Amino acid sequence: MNWMEYTILTTTEASELISQLLMDAGSTGTMIEDKNDVAANQRPEGQWDIIDEAIAERIGDDVKVTGYFEADEKLADRLSYIDAELRRLRGMDLGMDLGKLETLRHDVAEQDWTESWKAAFKPFRLGRHMVVKPSWETVEGREGDHIIEIDPGMAFGTGTHETTGMCVRLVEKYVRPGDKVIDIGTGTGILAIAAAHMGAKQVLATDLDAVAVRVAAENVAVNGFADRIDVRCGDLLEVVQESGNVVIANIIADVIIALAAPVRARIVDSGLFICSGISVERRDDVLRTLKQADYDVLDVVTEGEWCAMAARKR
Repeated sequence: MNWMEYTILTTTEASELISQLLMDAGSTGTMIEDKNDVAANQRPEGQWDIIDEAIAERIGDDVKVTGYFEADEKLADRLSYIDAELRRLRGMDLGMDLGKLETLRHDVAEQDWTESWKAAFKPFRLGRHMVVKPSWETVEGREGDHIIEIDPGMAFGTGTHETTGMCVRLVEKYVRPGDKVIDIGTGTGILAIAAAHMGAKQVLATDLDAVAVRVAAENVAVNGFADRIDVRCGDLLEVVQESGNVVIANIIADVIIALAAPVRARIVDSGLFICSGISVERRDDVLRTLKQADYDVLDVVTEGEWCAMAARKR
């Protein structure tokens, strides 16, 4: 089977929006290449560097969001949809820099496509002690490091985005051994696996996308946490009846605002709500909502155009 790689040149701020556009068009998954992610995962001189700076040079200044489409009878319609959506975005004032929105197309055979994907996904560090690697790479971490093996299969990202890194830092700081944790919108399961590494005795990982649930469940099993992480498909309030010491949501500001009050029913008294995926422009909106929903905000972490928060249920 032949495939088409369809790449859109954009910015860090707009990368998630463009990724969703490609998914809506029928992409089997997306890959975001952003040199800012590489810089965020480098370490000062004298510490262990896990990402080669050459990767950042190869990526260049533009953020590249790539979708993958089967070269079938639906391809022309999918590409027409993307072109129409890009024209619409160019005419809108979204309050963010969308970048060039130029497109690149490349036809590849399935074998070449797979190897191209593998070449782009290298090990990287999240937080202080989490190292994410694909199965085909070998890394040697520092003392106290936890290795998370993720094979995303072209879907749901690899965890390099700033929002995931900030979430992992808060998970490392606040998840305690014996905690029960709920991860909303788990994607590849990185945050659920990180919580298990920090000693959570039970993790419920949910996602609305059945394919994401399958991928997350596979990654959970590969990392040896099938006995502690339960991956479920569906909406949090529908498929989870249990309460957690910590609830994690790495989504977007609007969803976090909508969840803040109802998610309290799934957080134990004095438990924590860790949320990320919040653009800097929406920071105050989320803070206001959390306070109105009877949370005490403990932490606000900012990187680039994004921020993450930890709040305690009163």
